[in-house]
Amino acid sequence: MCILRTTHWLSILCFIGFGLVAGQAHAEKAYSLIKISDGDTVTLRDLSGKFRLRLTGIDAPERNQAYGKKSRRALIKLCQQPNVVITAHITGTDRYQRKLGRLYCNEVDASLHLTKLGLAWHNYKYSNDMAIFIAHIQARYNNIGLWAEKNPMAPWDWLRQHQRKYKPKSVKH
Repeated sequence: MCILRTTHWLSILCFIGFGLVAGQAHAEKAYSLIKISDGDTVTLRDLSGKFRLRLTGIDAPERNQAYGKKSRRALIKLCQQPNVVITAHITGTDRYQRKLGRLYCNEVDASLHLTKLGLAWHNYKYSNDMAIFIAHIQARYNNIGLWAEKNPMAPWDWLRQHQRKYKPKSVKH
């Protein structure tokens, strides 16, 4: 019986210890939200300064594209509430020197949120996130947001058609 009690308490302590370690591994850093450029790009600030974050998993319509302003407004509504806590999980940097990662506003994944509202495409070329993929398919099937349109144009196709007008700034190395 002593062995069972000892094993039982050891199991509980191991479980609690694992929970603390797991919680630390998933702890996100808090940021200040400075600006929302469009549905998939924001400017954040932390103690080391400000930087642009490109949301991963999605591609939102460009600002001058159909649903571009709606996508941006939905992100503003999610992330600029009173007392909102902004966190992010940074995964890298892109060729334009933007940080890449997931943005969370009061623990709501902004990429998934916009996809569920039909205001962003799953960026299947760079993401294998099943939650975003499923949200994309559900929004499309239910004609939500931009999927209510007859032929919505993906942002990568829209940019290709408008590349002369909206050419990104070159990056110096």
